[in-house]
Amino acid sequence: MMAVASARRRLASLAGPQPVGLALIAPYAVYVAAVFAYPFGFAVWMSFHDYFFAAPGARVDRPFVGVGNYVAALTDPAVRRAFLNVGVFLLINVPLTVVLAMGLAVALNRAIHARTFLRVAFYVPYVTASVAVVGVWLFLFSEGGLVNRLLGPLAPEPSWLVNEALAMPLIAVFVAWKQLGFFILLYLAGLQNVPRELYEAAAVDGATRWRRFRSVTVPALRPATLLVVVLATITGANLFTEPYLLTGGGGPNGASASPVLLMYQRGIEQGLPGMAAAIGVLLVIMVIALSWLSRRLLEVR
Repeated sequence: MMAVASARRRLASLAGPQPVGLALIAPYAVYVAAVFAYPFGFAVWMSFHDYFFAAPGARVDRPFVGVGNYVAALTDPAVRRAFLNVGVFLLINVPLTVVLAMGLAVALNRAIHARTFLRVAFYVPYVTASVAVVGVWLFLFSEGGLVNRLLGPLAPEPSWLVNEALAMPLIAVFVAWKQLGFFILLYLAGLQNVPRELYEAAAVDGATRWRRFRSVTVPALRPATLLVVVLATITGANLFTEPYLLTGGGGPNGASASPVLLMYQRGIEQGLPGMAAAIGVLLVIMVIALSWLSRRLLEVR
């Protein structure tokens, strides 16, 4: 009984805050507070005020405007279209990313010829500077580019990046291709945790390769799929570089504008940081809702 009581006291002492643990996580907690928590809190405060940039040290009055910035954002046709654009982007990009990354990861997990070379080849676009990769895609898909010359009379008119119906889908395909290497690595890591015995048991039961993929691989990779979907959603919601460089700032006629690009235009170019902050808060709410929905649909039960 004395030993049991002593063990319980030790467990109770370990249940409380540990100084060493707190010291170890303190640097990261400070980093998160400085880089994420404070800027987001300040953005929320800006979204409820008539905020404007002023000279350092100048005493200015930034009155509280309530939900005025949110009303201005939600009634702005350009903002509504930007959110619709990112919705189209996610509907194309996320399923395409999941299907391609999972399929290629399963293929690369097998003992195929030049497997290491292919893994590196798929990862290279992810670590390559976006400006350099965008230059290649402009060469391919601009009017008079290589793709149009190969298609000949089948090429779309107007061309890909100046076509309102094709600009955002093409950007979605571009981002899926560029980010593919990273998501393949996530699936490859998930495949290492799938017991080989499951495949052997399925093969003994007469399951075909496709049946084994559906009944063993896909369920086992559900946690990895959830992570891929959430990360692809966050990446898509923060879309900025690709439409800014590929279509000259959201063209044609705002068909490829994203909320983050619109935040830059409203906040920096037009001097409306309060409205830009409101767009950012709305975007955060949308991402949280989509991530929660993805978890509800894909979480392992």
